Amino acid sequence: MGLSRKEQVFLALLGASGVSGLTALILLLVEATSVLLPTDIKFGIVFDAGSSHTSLFLYQWLANKENGTGVVSQALACQVEGPGISSYTSNAAQAGESLQGCLEEALVLIPEAQHRKTPTFLGATAGMRLLSVYTHSYLCFGRDQMLSRLLVGLVQSRPAALLRHPCYLSGYQTTLALGPLYESPCVHATPPLSLPQNLTVEGTGNPGACVSAIRELFNFSSCQGQEDCAFDGVYQPPLRGQFYVEASYPGQDRWLRDYCASGLYILTLLHEGYGFSEETWPSLEFRKQAGGVDIGWTLGYMLNLTGMIPADAPAQWRAESYGVWVAKVVFMVLALVAVVGAALVQLFWLQD
Repeated sequence: MGLSRKEQVFLALLGASGVSGLTALILLLVEATSVLLPTDIKFGIVFDAGSSHTSLFLYQWLANKENGTGVVSQALACQVEGPGISSYTSNAAQAGESLQGCLEEALVLIPEAQHRKTPTFLGATAGMRLLSVYTHSYLCFGRDQMLSRLLVGLVQSRPAALLRHPCYLSGYQTTLALGPLYESPCVHATPPLSLPQNLTVEGTGNPGACVSAIRELFNFSSCQGQEDCAFDGVYQPPLRGQFYVEASYPGQDRWLRDYCASGLYILTLLHEGYGFSEETWPSLEFRKQAGGVDIGWTLGYMLNLTGMIPADAPAQWRAESYGVWVAKVVFMVLALVAVVGAALVQLFWLQD
C-alpha cells in the first residue's frame, strides 16, 4: 500500500531539512580567511616650555608604524595662557595649573581608553635650557635674551637714570627694573652702582643707532678669514636648500614695543650672522606651518620618540567571504523552516 499524500509531505519536509542542514554544516567547514583589522591610533603630547610661554602639541600616528617609526601628524596646537613655567619658581603648583586648559583640550581628542597610555613629554627651549644642562647652541641669541642683552649694552655704554633706547618708538616711555636684567646667564656684567633700581627708558626711534647697538651683540670679527663661520667663531656649513622660519603671531600687543628691535635683529642675524645674501634670500620662506603642521622642534622630537614606543601588531581575525556567509544563513533558515513544517504536519495533519 502506497504512502498517503500527508505522509509524502511529511517525509519531503524531513528530507529538505536534512539536506539543508547538511549543506549548512558543509559550509561551516569552509576555511575562513585571515584578515587584518584596522590599526589603532596612538597619541603623544609634547610641551614646548620656553622662557616666555608654553605650547602644547598633540600628535597622532598609526600604532603599527612604518619602518619602526610612526608616521606622525599634528592633531592639536594649544598656546598655554600666562608666562613661561620658569616664572613659577616660587609657586610650582601654579605652573601645573596653567597647563590645565590645554590638557583638557587634548583629552577631548584622545579616546578615554587611551588617556593613561598616552605619553607626555616636557621639552625645555630657549631660556629654560639655560637653567639646566650644557649644550652648544645659540642660547643667548633668542629674542628674549637678545632684548635683555641689548638693554644691558645700552645701560653699560651710557649709565644714566634716563636711558634713551634707539629701538623704541619715539616718544614711548616706560620704567624697567634694573636688577632682573643682570640675572640672566647671558649677561656678563654688573649693574653700575650709580644707577637707581628702576630706570626710565625713553624711545628715540633711530633705526641706524638701533642696528649699531644690535651689531654689538655679535662677534663678527672672530670669523674673519673663515668661509664656513657664522659669528662668535662658530662653524656653519654653506647655505643650501630651502629654509623655513616660523612667522610671528599677530595679536601680541605686549611685544609691540620690541617689534622694531626684533625685526632689525632678525635682519642682522640672517644677513650678517648666517650669511644670507640677495642670491640666497629667495630660499628663505617665513611660514607658520608646513604640510599642516606647526613649524618647530616638537614634531621631530615626537617622531624620534615614537621609535622608543612599541608598535602594535595589526590584530588578525578569521573571516569568510560574503557569498559563503549568505549561503550558510539561507540553508540554515531552510533547514529550520523544514523542521518546523514537519513538526506541524506531524502534530496536526497526520492525526486528523
